[in-house]
Amino acid sequence: MTVASSFTPLASLAGGALIGLAAAMLMLFQGRIAGISGIVSRLLLPAGDGQSWGRLAFVAGLVLAPLVYGALTGIAPQPNIETGPFLLVVAGGLVGFGAVWGNGCTSGHGICGLSRLSLRSAVAVATFMTTAIATVFLVRHVL
Repeated sequence: MTVASSFTPLASLAGGALIGLAAAMLMLFQGRIAGISGIVSRLLLPAGDGQSWGRLAFVAGLVLAPLVYGALTGIAPQPNIETGPFLLVVAGGLVGFGAVWGNGCTSGHGICGLSRLSLRSAVAVATFMTTAIATVFLVRHVL
């Protein structure tokens, strides 16, 4: 199995800046932390707090952003994943399990939690990164 990756510093910097901007705007205008796993889970299992439309708009923005980028630049982002659907489903399930178990995902803990100097988020991000490094090592060098 091969998982292709390429590092594009400018695109990565722009993407990170936009994610930070979106998180700051959500905090500023809605008083909410931009944790994608929490937003999606409350969208799938509505909390009855009248925030469903805001959550739907946030998720729609995540899905539509690559399309808007492609329309504006003429360059359609191409996913570069060289693995089968079974492994993607298993990996997605593990990420979802980890997000529930860790009470948040990389966006909530990594972007919003670290910027608020949350110790819990620092531990969560350290766990995410350690697990990711170990997984990449196993997949690329052992399996």
